[in-house]
Amino acid sequence: MNNEAVSLFHAVGPSAAIIGRKPTLTNLKFNQMQRYGSVIGLNADKLEEYKLLHAAVWPEVLRMITRCNLRNYSIYLRQFDDGQHFLFSYFEYVGEDFAADMAVMAADPTTQRWWALCMPCQRPLVSRAQDEWWASMEEVFHCE
Repeated sequence: MNNEAVSLFHAVGPSAAIIGRKPTLTNLKFNQMQRYGSVIGLNADKLEEYKLLHAAVWPEVLRMITRCNLRNYSIYLRQFDDGQHFLFSYFEYVGEDFAADMAVMAADPTTQRWWALCMPCQRPLVSRAQDEWWASMEEVFHCE
């Protein structure tokens, strides 16, 4: 997988960032799961709206997440000491072609409508990469 594939999901997806090493043809051809994590700010005035949206995610969105080989998907919320809210996303990718799967998700009209509701709630980090919406995170520890 190339950087353009990763950037596609960063730019349009609900959350994405490779944690640890980047997937390569070698480790993906054996269908090795890849962990992804990312972070984004959440506008305080949209906190309850965002929680309500995610308390009842549309079934079509959930099916698309599964269809695109994302598993164990979670989003966590934390208010920092300065009062700002941040979301942390984690998922595992179990497919063979991340770029193709993310292109399918990005092209889906229902997913696009879902993102249109979620994105105004979010506040991207200033320090994110130019092509990211959610900022990628580096894995510094993992224990199975």
